[in-house]
Amino acid sequence: MSSIAVSAKEAKTSPDKLGLAFWMNRVLEECERAAPDLAVDPVHDLRVSLRRCRSMAEGIMAVDPDPGWRAMRKAGKRLFSSLGELRDVQVMQEWVQRLGSPDDSVTADLLLYLREREHQLKEAAILSLGEFDTRQWAHWSKQLPRRAARLKHAGLVFKLMALERWTEARQLHSKALRGGSKLAWHRLRIGLKRFRYVVENFLPHQHAAWKDDLKGLQDLLGEIHDLDVLWATALEQEVFPDLQARSRWHTRILQERSSRIDNYRSKMVGKTSLWGAWRAQLPQAEEIAAASLLRMKLWASFRDPDFQHSSHVARLALQLFDGLTRIGKIAHTPGHDRSLLRFAALGHDVGRLRRRKNHQKISYRLIRQMATPMGWQEEDLKIAAAVARYHRGALPRAGQKAMAQLLPAKRQHARRLAAILRLADAFDAEHDGRIRRVKVSPHQGVIVIAAEGYSQQDRLAESIAAARHLLETVCRCPVIVRQWRKPAPGVERKREARSKAA
Repeated sequence: MSSIAVSAKEAKTSPDKLGLAFWMNRVLEECERAAPDLAVDPVHDLRVSLRRCRSMAEGIMAVDPDPGWRAMRKAGKRLFSSLGELRDVQVMQEWVQRLGSPDDSVTADLLLYLREREHQLKEAAILSLGEFDTRQWAHWSKQLPRRAARLKHAGLVFKLMALERWTEARQLHSKALRGGSKLAWHRLRIGLKRFRYVVENFLPHQHAAWKDDLKGLQDLLGEIHDLDVLWATALEQEVFPDLQARSRWHTRILQERSSRIDNYRSKMVGKTSLWGAWRAQLPQAEEIAAASLLRMKLWASFRDPDFQHSSHVARLALQLFDGLTRIGKIAHTPGHDRSLLRFAALGHDVGRLRRRKNHQKISYRLIRQMATPMGWQEEDLKIAAAVARYHRGALPRAGQKAMAQLLPAKRQHARRLAAILRLADAFDAEHDGRIRRVKVSPHQGVIVIAAEGYSQQDRLAESIAAARHLLETVCRCPVIVRQWRKPAPGVERKREARSKAA
């Protein structure tokens, strides 16, 4: 529920510069402040602190698999929920006093019920406070902020998260305006709240510009919900002595509710609505693709024990892809294929965090469990997962689960990208970066791949020889890997001159 009055302590706080460590420590402080009598302001401030911690954890969990995030959210939710109904009742009392009058029997009956209910809920909340493990929370307050610090340069990823929340809230806005039901307005309140949480926790520049509007809108929607709950409570408790009293209260509540809906519409409907202003500062088409890739990098870097290897494999895979495209061996939507290949290459070893043997199957499942990146179709994610699945081990066949889930037209597509990734991974089978770069060229019906750092006398040559088989199959021609021979300086300069002239 919303609060008619903001606490003095919250008004003085400038959340833009405050991080996870601050809010986690503040939870412990607010627990002590709320414990004596669970008064209105301490309960509100404790819920705000818990909400901040839980919403930050939700955002970071999208890339960091550390179980501490989920455990912290779960512990915070128990206490947060136990205080939720108490907070609702306390706010409802403020509304009853505001809408009613001292000599009104409905006011008296509602306040009597709410005060009795508040007493019951305080007893339950005291038990929840006593069960809250402050020592464990203090441990998380040291451990989790250190993990969160790894995301200090992930602003573009959080902008993408904000855009996803914006999109969800915008759809809920349309439904609320079309239907106008209490449930639709309640869902819009939750959707806008989720958007606000991402902005206030992870986008300080946007929050500085939008915080007043976001809070104002949240208060409007919260008060609409408060009034709906108040009316439902009054009907449930049968506090109206006659139809006249019922009509009077209903009219007053509808007036308050309608004025807030009109206020909301004035800000959020039309060409100058806040929706457009917010959208203009969130990722556009090209940024969305870059943000999705950055999210994948972060997601994989937290799970892959040797992400440097995966990054190197991704570079080699793209060099192979570009070379094969240049000589005409890959001609199907090369721009999007390149993104799928890079995505799969960055995540192909995330399964190693759980086990080394057959880790490609774990990688497949983890990628399939990801939310579909914005701008992608679900089929795209299936292809990327299948490419990662077949970077080693069994060769891809139509009857296998990962291939069977693809549309028939996409199976050959996935096999081609898997063949490239399989060979790129073999080039760095020792995880030492020995093969620094590769170059593809055609020669009399054969694909020749020159690899800098490659030697036929090396043990690595055997792995590469086995890995190139799938590429030979999909390209329908032999593949030869040879050592990259750097030409003499004079020859190199002549080639560069010819290239520039061309």
